[in-house]
Amino acid sequence: MRGGLTLGSIDTMELDANSILASLFIGLVGMACFTYGRRQGRAAPMVAGAVLIVYPYFVPNLALMMAVAIAVLAALWGAVRLGW
Repeated sequence: MRGGLTLGSIDTMELDANSILASLFIGLVGMACFTYGRRQGRAAPMVAGAVLIVYPYFVPNLALMMAVAIAVLAALWGAVRLGW
């Protein structure tokens, strides 16, 4: 089919058990951060939680998924240490 989208042109996500469990765990940590931030009225945990909930849907690689999670949590730690 000319000009259309073919299945071979779409980048697919790895659906192995490790990726699914990692995205579930990261999403749960994100939900905990978001809930904590909402209850405390603090923006930094809410934003970090929202990012942790959403981004695993868009990252196809397990190592990259874990690296982004660590970076977001490190940024949250730094923001809290600075008083945000």
